Amino acid sequence: MAYKVSDEMLGTFVPVLVYWAYSGLYMLLGSFDKYRLHSRKEEETKNFPSKATVVRGVLIQQAFQIAVAIILFTVISKDERTGTNLQPSFFMVARQFVVAMLVLDSWQYFVHRYMHINKFLYRHIHYKHHSLVVPFAYGALYNHPLEGLLLDTVGGAISFLISGMTPHTAIFFFSFATIKTVDDHCGLWLPGNPLHVFFSNNSAYHDVHHQLYGGKYNFSQPFFVMWDKILGTYMPYSLEKRKDGGLEAKPVKD
Repeated sequence: MAYKVSDEMLGTFVPVLVYWAYSGLYMLLGSFDKYRLHSRKEEETKNFPSKATVVRGVLIQQAFQIAVAIILFTVISKDERTGTNLQPSFFMVARQFVVAMLVLDSWQYFVHRYMHINKFLYRHIHYKHHSLVVPFAYGALYNHPLEGLLLDTVGGAISFLISGMTPHTAIFFFSFATIKTVDDHCGLWLPGNPLHVFFSNNSAYHDVHHQLYGGKYNFSQPFFVMWDKILGTYMPYSLEKRKDGGLEAKPVKD
């Protein structure tokens, strides 16, 4: 008899596999220097942790992520909605996606912004993520474990519960959210990237936030920029060519 992997199991582990597969693809594309938002020299001199340290940090966060997902799916498996093979309609899934995106964005904006406002939290928790002044793909989830748990894992669980999506839908939503998060930290501005077409919250937008001048702006992640615009923390930018090759996201004053 063939062994069937449950949606709960796939929803737990597929986003982790997607993270490393998609970030690995970007590392292969990293040789496209003319599309880099920072030079290789900047990446080497401005970033404090080593690449090995970043990998270990991400794996630790993903361990917490897996543990919380297992607990969450175990609890909801007792709910009657997981006791049927019927899946919601396409339009219902689309609605759940939109709701989950809005909930996740709202949670992450306010928690993220507070970690910048509170000097203790920034110095001892959030600064770990900002020690990567020059973001790169597989450093997207390089966070303090507490931040990763609160910002990403708990935020994801809340968006899952409020949207009412099934574990099957969660496989696709969290894989998409993972791809979007990696893309925002990839450090590249590739022409024709569809995520740049549909989302103004992108690699250049988030790169501004990682620079010293942008630390009080562009808190929104990972999908929209609405809260930045509503609450006055939106910093527009322009992409300009660097003299030594590549591109640079420069702030634009209103």
